[in-house]
Amino acid sequence: MKTGKSLKFWQWETIVVSMVVYAIYYFVRKNFSIAMPGLTAEYGISNTSFGIVMFIASLTYGFSRFINGFIVEKVSTRAFMAIGLVLCALANLCFGFGVDLSYLITGVHEGPQVVNMLVLVMGVTIVLNQYFQGMGYPPCARMLPQWIHPSELATKMSIWNTSHSVGASCAVVVCGLVMTNMGADMSGDSNIIATITGNLSNSIKGWESLSEAEQTSRVLAYASHYGAWRWCFFIPALVALCGAIISMIGLHDSPQSIGLPEMEGTHTGKEETSGKKGAHKAFLSHMVFRNKWIWMFAFANIFVYVLRMGVLDWGPKFLTEDRGMDIKSAAWSVAVFELTAIVGTIFAGWATDHIFKGKAHRMCLFSMAGAVVFLAIFALCPGLNAIVSMIVLALAGFCIYGPQALIGIGSANQATKEASATANGLAGVFGYIGSALSSLGVGIIADKFGWSTVFTMFIIAGVIGAIIFLCMWKAPRDGYERSKKFTASLLSK
Repeated sequence: MKTGKSLKFWQWETIVVSMVVYAIYYFVRKNFSIAMPGLTAEYGISNTSFGIVMFIASLTYGFSRFINGFIVEKVSTRAFMAIGLVLCALANLCFGFGVDLSYLITGVHEGPQVVNMLVLVMGVTIVLNQYFQGMGYPPCARMLPQWIHPSELATKMSIWNTSHSVGASCAVVVCGLVMTNMGADMSGDSNIIATITGNLSNSIKGWESLSEAEQTSRVLAYASHYGAWRWCFFIPALVALCGAIISMIGLHDSPQSIGLPEMEGTHTGKEETSGKKGAHKAFLSHMVFRNKWIWMFAFANIFVYVLRMGVLDWGPKFLTEDRGMDIKSAAWSVAVFELTAIVGTIFAGWATDHIFKGKAHRMCLFSMAGAVVFLAIFALCPGLNAIVSMIVLALAGFCIYGPQALIGIGSANQATKEASATANGLAGVFGYIGSALSSLGVGIIADKFGWSTVFTMFIIAGVIGAIIFLCMWKAPRDGYERSKKFTASLLSK
């Protein structure tokens, strides 16, 4: 038992430490998007190939969150998060050595055979990494409602949700610096120059319309930092190992785990039914799988993730290929998108509690409408200069991340603290179905029709998501009354 410090102290320690740990999960995950242009330049990997890998990886992540949502209900949250980070670190190290592994397997150092093997190795390691990534959110979805009252869950969890943006923005900034400052200078090697030129001409639509000076500039940018993409995996892997240590030292599963009482007003009555056979399964079924509001949040999450992951995963690609930015400027644009999302996430949480009385779905409606407006401006005005493009994308990020955070918060409130991890696991499955569809769809559409059509897809997805939130307007704030009625009926049998 830990004494001498208030509940508020332990509450904020849990929030802050879990934010740091979960930010590291994103740091070791969003590094891939910055490495993608370098992999295309050096090995000619197409958008479609990236899209297929990311499609499978996104589905894996979604189902991992769902599966781990069940598992984490019965194990230590801090140990679970630490183990996940260690495994993520190992997966990233394997990816960094992916070319070497491809050489060992094929016995050749260049040509289609080694590139195809690299895509396979890349796919396997990214899929494994995504499964291990799914060990990060469920512990937090279970732990935080134990520490935060439903009346302030949106505000405090929206602050916690900025960990996504902090981790992702750190990843793109650090890896952007890696891509422009590390690697070998091969600009004097004519074979390397020819390979990169051929790969870029095959992968970038409209390459032939670029001036010779622009083509040369892009080729030399990659040749001057040849192989830098490897460090986009080595450095985050080391950070992940540090995160595992932080998790074990600084996290606590619940107030009761350190000798404090249960949060007032969060009693569900579930404990009284613990002796009844099948009671837990029945509780989960009633509060999650037969709860229409959970399902509506889950379906809406598909379209939220189409937007969020579409911009985050493909941002460096479409900004360099369609808007002509260099990789450093593209990385900073995505970083600003993420940093602005921090402000948007906090505002969305505050507005949910103070304007919409804890009803997260109502704030989600207005956020999705705003995201559609700014993405439409970006899509319909391709002539925007780099600074204005960055600002418009940043405003879209301000809006997009509100629903991303609030769906988890709303699901936790509707399912109560006793089933929050399972509810978030279900929402996560649907979210990463959206992410998977975005990954595959963007890759194929960008190769066949160009980036303008991709943004049309984003806008349509945003409109559908807004309509779902509109249909939820009359939903209650939380499910605690629902849970009490259910457990009372169970006890009366």
